[in-house]
Amino acid sequence: MNPTVPAVLAELAGLVIRNAAPDVAASDRANALGLTAALLGMAAEAFDGAAAMLVTENRAFRALLQRGASHLSGGLDLGDEEDLRVSALQAINARLRQGLIDLHTAVEGVDADMEAAVWHELVASTGRRRTAGMAG
Repeated sequence: MNPTVPAVLAELAGLVIRNAAPDVAASDRANALGLTAALLGMAAEAFDGAAAMLVTENRAFRALLQRGASHLSGGLDLGDEEDLRVSALQAINARLRQGLIDLHTAVEGVDADMEAAVWHELVASTGRRRTAGMAG
């Protein structure tokens, strides 16, 4: 599961409100504040790079889908980056990602080079989502 930045911020707002109560133990409050600070840092990083990461990824997905178009039946709406709102970019990304899944299904065991290219891009996609706080 990959929570969205708005969902994380809403949860943090609730955590802050709960910990404002005078009867919260100091150790519980300290733990909550530490978690809040860490999550706010990750949310800030995710927010700052979200549009750039999605545009980069959508372009890479599009290039692969164009390269493998002969393996797919029917047309695929490849979308564009006219609307740079993160929600719009995520919607395009979801469609393109589904197209990559369909492409992988079509080429598995048939076109080793294309299959490897799809896997390579999916690994790169995972790497783009790493934040500074993630190990490895």
